[in-house]
Amino acid sequence: CSYLVYKKIKDSVRLLKFDNALEIHTSSCFFKRRKTGMEKKAVRVLEYPKVKGELVDVWKNITVAELANVLQKDVNYVRDIFLNEVKSPNTVISDMKVLQQAIRRSGRRMKVVANPNDVYKSEIIEKDVFPRPPASKSDLKPRPPVVTVMGHVDHGKTTLLDALRNSSIVEQEFGGITQHIGAFSVTLDSGANVTFLDTPGHAAFSAMRARGAFVTDIVVLVVAADDGVMEQTIESIRMAKEAKVPILVAINKIDAPKADVERTEQMLMEIGIQVEKLGGDVQAIPISALKKQNLHHLTEALVLQAELLEIGADPTGAVEAVVVESKLDPYRGKLCTLIVQRGTLKKGAILIAGTSLCKVRILRNAEGQTMNQVLPGYPAEIEGWKDLPSPGEQVLELQTEKRGRDAIKVRQDRINREKQDEDAIIISEKEAHHEKEYKEKLRLKRSLGRYKLKNEGPRKPEIPIDDNPTPVLNLIVKSDVDGTLEALLNTLDTYNLPECKMDLVHYGVGSISENDVELAKTFKALIYAFNINCPPHIQELAENEGVTIKFHNIIYKFVDDVKEELNKRLPEKETEEVIGEATVLQQFEINQGRKKVPVAGCRCIKGMLRKTAMYRVIRNEDVLHTGQLTAMRHLKNDVDVIKVDTECGLQLVDKTITFEPGDKLVCFQKRMIPQTTSWDPGF
Repeated sequence: CSYLVYKKIKDSVRLLKFDNALEIHTSSCFFKRRKTGMEKKAVRVLEYPKVKGELVDVWKNITVAELANVLQKDVNYVRDIFLNEVKSPNTVISDMKVLQQAIRRSGRRMKVVANPNDVYKSEIIEKDVFPRPPASKSDLKPRPPVVTVMGHVDHGKTTLLDALRNSSIVEQEFGGITQHIGAFSVTLDSGANVTFLDTPGHAAFSAMRARGAFVTDIVVLVVAADDGVMEQTIESIRMAKEAKVPILVAINKIDAPKADVERTEQMLMEIGIQVEKLGGDVQAIPISALKKQNLHHLTEALVLQAELLEIGADPTGAVEAVVVESKLDPYRGKLCTLIVQRGTLKKGAILIAGTSLCKVRILRNAEGQTMNQVLPGYPAEIEGWKDLPSPGEQVLELQTEKRGRDAIKVRQDRINREKQDEDAIIISEKEAHHEKEYKEKLRLKRSLGRYKLKNEGPRKPEIPIDDNPTPVLNLIVKSDVDGTLEALLNTLDTYNLPECKMDLVHYGVGSISENDVELAKTFKALIYAFNINCPPHIQELAENEGVTIKFHNIIYKFVDDVKEELNKRLPEKETEEVIGEATVLQQFEINQGRKKVPVAGCRCIKGMLRKTAMYRVIRNEDVLHTGQLTAMRHLKNDVDVIKVDTECGLQLVDKTITFEPGDKLVCFQKRMIPQTTSWDPGF
C-alpha cells in the first residue's frame, strides 16, 4: 500500500514539472564538478579574491591607532581584521604582508607612502626660519651695552634715567609710576653709548621685568636708602640671577631724611647680594638721582663692567632682534619697539616675529627722529607690521615676503597641532570619565535586572531655566600697549572668588571701536580704557546704547574701580547688631486664662532693651532659644525701651521657655549691609 502511495506522488510531481515549468527550482550545486583524486590529496591554499575596494595610504611601522585613523574606524575593528593578534593601540605593525592581509579582510586596498609625520617635520625644517649660528669671535665688533634698570616701585628708577639723559620722563607718567617698558640710547659724559631699558617696579608688571632681565647685558638694581630691600627688589634679583647677568647696585635717595645706606647694604647681604664694602664682588654706589649726586661714579662703574664683559656683535648679515614693546597708534598703525642684537636693520627690510610679518617703512629712535639704519645694541621703533608682535618675541630678517608667509603658515600649523594635542588629552579624559559612568550604570542595570533606569532627581524642565543666582561682571579691556595689557590681564586672572563671577568678554590693544560697544551692549559689559582716548563718535554711540566706558591710567586705580563694581553686584548680607544685654534675676509666673506663663525678671546690664528687637536666651554659654517678646514691663507699666541698670519683666512669644537665675538675654536686631569683595590681587 505504501509503495502505491509513493508511486502516485512521484507521477504527480512529474506532471507538475511539465504543466507549470515556471515553478521549477534548481541549484548550482547539482552541476558542480567532482574533484579528482589528485586534487583531493593536494594541500588546500587559502586564496583571497581580487579586491576592488577603497585605496588607503599606509606606511612602514604604522601603529594600530594610526591605522584606525586611516580606516576611520575604532581600535576594536583593527583588532578584528588582525584576528586579535594585536592588543595595544601603540603596537607597531612591522610586517607588511600581515598588514596587507588585514586590509584585504576589511575590503580595501593599500598603498605604501612616506610617514606624514616625518614629512611634516621635514616641511618645518625646510620652510621655518631660524637664527644663524653664533658668529665667530673675529666677526664681533664692539656694541653699546644693554642695561636694564630694575627695582621696587617708587625707588627712583625713572628719575635716575632722567638724570642720565637730562630728560623729564617721570613728570609725564601717571601717578608717578612707570607702567611701560622703555628703551632708549644715552650718550654718557665719557662719550660711551649705553642702551637703557626702564622696567616698571609695580607688582603687576613682573612679566615686563622678566623680559627686561633676559634681554640685558647688565642689571642696575635701584634700592632706596630709606625703604631698603622690598618685595619687587627681591624679585628683580631672582630674575637677574636666572638670566645670569651681572648686577650693579645703585643705592638711591641718600639725601632723604630717613636714609640709611649701611642698613640697606646689610639687607642686601641678607638676600645674597655681596657688596664690595662688606667683602663681596658686587659694586654698590650711593647716589641721589633727584640731586644728581655721584652719578659719575655710577656711569664709570657701568662702562668698566661693560669693558670687562667684552660686549660685541656681528653687524653684517641678516638682522636678529628682540621685541621690547608693541602698541597700536590710531594714526601710525601698528608699532613695535625692538633692540637689534645682530646685523644692521635698514628701511625696507622684511622681518618676522612669531606669526607677525613686517616690511619696515620707518625707523625712529626714542626721541621720534627717523633713522636710516640701526646697528646692534641700539633700540628702534618700527612701522609696517601687519599684526602686532608679542613682547619678548625673536625678530628675524628674511629675503622675501613669500618666505615669511611660508614660515608663518608652518608656525601657525605647529600652534594648531599643539592645541589639538592639548584638546585631545582633555577629550580623552572626558571620554574615560563618561565611559566609567556608563559602565557603572550598566552594572547597576544588570544587577537590578532592568532594561532602563529611572532618571535621578526631579524631572528636568523642557525649556532650560537659568536659576543660577550668582552675579556676573562682564569686562572689556583696551590698553595702549601690549605689555600693559598683559599686566592688566594677569591682575584680573588672580580673581577666583565664587560670590561674583568675572568674565572677560574681549581685550585688545588700541582705541575703542564700534565693535567693542556692540559687544558691551550684547553682554551688558563695562569697557575699561587704560591710557587711551575714545573718539567722540564712539563715546556718543556708547551713551546712546547705554554702555559705560571708564578711563584709567594708573593700575591700582583700575583695580579699585573693578573692586567697586564687584561690590555693587554682591547681594546684601544679613548681620546682627547687639543692642543690649540683660541678666535674669528671678522667674515669675503669671496667669493668662487657665495657664501659667513664665516671665523673666531681669536687669539691663549693657546698652538698652527694645520690645521690637530679637532676643537670645543663653545659659552656660549655650543658646537655648531665639525669638521675640510679647510683653515688656517696668513695674506695672508696659514700655517699649529699657535703659541700662533698670529692672524689668520680659515675656517671650514661646511660652514653653523657662528661666533660671543667671541666664543671659542678649537683645539684637538684624539688618542688611552691603558686602565687600575679599579679592586681593597682591599689591
